[in-house]
Amino acid sequence: MKKWYRWQDYVAAAAGLFTAVAVMFTRHEGMSTTLMLLFGGLLIISGIINLAMPGTPAMEYVQAVIAAALVLSPWLGAYTGATGAAWTSWIAGAVALVVTAVAIKPSTDLRHTYRVSH
Repeated sequence: MKKWYRWQDYVAAAAGLFTAVAVMFTRHEGMSTTLMLLFGGLLIISGIINLAMPGTPAMEYVQAVIAAALVLSPWLGAYTGATGAAWTSWIAGAVALVVTAVAIKPSTDLRHTYRVSH
């Protein structure tokens, strides 16, 4: 698979960017700003890494953990009452988690193909 090609990683990075930018437009409470910036930034970084190295399934799993943490962050950071921040975290995290799950098999297949051919 070519570098900078997989739509799933672009979507995951975009979900992270949306989450990080949303801190400017949503009401906050608890640790919402910190967690949204942290997990949004980590999704951007992991998306870029996955785009640059598409045959690295371990990084896909890392990205899935980050996305799951973003989904859980409104409860962990006590900001379920800040509906804009909470819904942003839930939706962006779920989107990133789903597209990452879709990308795991192709990444694993690519790694296996690379190992067999070399």
